[in-house]
Amino acid sequence: MTSEEIEDLNRARAALARQRNAIARRLSGLDVAPISMAEDLTRTLLAIEAVDRALVDAGQPHVDIGYAPDP
Repeated sequence: MTSEEIEDLNRARAALARQRNAIARRLSGLDVAPISMAEDLTRTLLAIEAVDRALVDAGQPHVDIGYAPDP
């Protein structure tokens, strides 16, 4: 895998992580969360896992350097 492809995967992972955080933020503000939002969160988490596996397969595993809340 080229360095450009690895950068693309890292950018994709970052976008998916932002989506995960946005869904979690919306869910946390609801008294009763719709199942569809939980399903969206599940699909997003699965997509992150798939990108993580691709990065590991490429020998460039994603390393979390700590929690940084969204601005």
